[in-house]
Amino acid sequence: MYIATLLSAAGAHSLQPALPEALRNAWGGVDVVWLAPDEAAEFTLPRLPDNRWGVWEDLQKQGVDLAVQPKEGRRKKMLLADMDSTMIQQECIDELADEAGIGDRVKEITARAMNGEMDFEEALRARVGLLKGLPVATIAKVLADRITLMPGGEVLLATMKAQGAHAALVSGGFTDFTSAVSGQLGFDENRANTLLNDGVSLTGEVGMPILGQQAKVDALEDITRRLGIGEADVIAVGDGANDLGMLGRAGTGVALHAKPAVAAQCDVRINHGDLTALLFLQGYAVSDFVTG
Repeated sequence: MYIATLLSAAGAHSLQPALPEALRNAWGGVDVVWLAPDEAAEFTLPRLPDNRWGVWEDLQKQGVDLAVQPKEGRRKKMLLADMDSTMIQQECIDELADEAGIGDRVKEITARAMNGEMDFEEALRARVGLLKGLPVATIAKVLADRITLMPGGEVLLATMKAQGAHAALVSGGFTDFTSAVSGQLGFDENRANTLLNDGVSLTGEVGMPILGQQAKVDALEDITRRLGIGEADVIAVGDGANDLGMLGRAGTGVALHAKPAVAAQCDVRINHGDLTALLFLQGYAVSDFVTG
């Protein structure tokens, strides 16, 4: 059995009741259940539809996301999340570069790396090298003035943790940022790269080993083994090419507002919903959300 989930942007109320009903009838499904009025609905269906991607494309034009996944085991015991442009709305290294006056040069490299057009480690070294001499105090300034959380993240963490789930933040960014974001959102642990400094300024180097795509897969393996759960018990979320390994291995891998080249390789793509979409995908209703 499978579950089809339809959802729109939070607060948009653009999911009309007739839409899931019509799709349910076309696909031979049963029992449309509304998880959030005019925002998220789901129904059970007996098999994976042959035309799901054609339907997905049509729904995208209407501001609606569609995901079809196995019904069994969809509520997960662990969240594994990327940070930049996933749990926060920015790319930290781009924000540091803006402060250094080299934003355009660094953003171009970031975009190429996240689209999979450039080796991640090569891109990271190039960008960090351009930050040489930037005062260490700039990191705190960027955190305070430029970094904002992705909508829905706090509710996602609070709701899953209330059900006993473990949450890990694994980023190709930097520990100075993951530590702050992890603490603010309530992650149980975080892993990232280390920006090296001489006590006053950045040296233009990054600590070894560099955490890239394979390191995120390693984190998935290490943490699930330590917790005594399977990879199928994990929901992972990310947006860049360096997230593809963990997205492909996790029980549910969610490409959230991802680069087109990344989304094309993922079965679950959320382009309109926020991070609460990960709760709807697991069958949580808005009445189950933990807030405050």
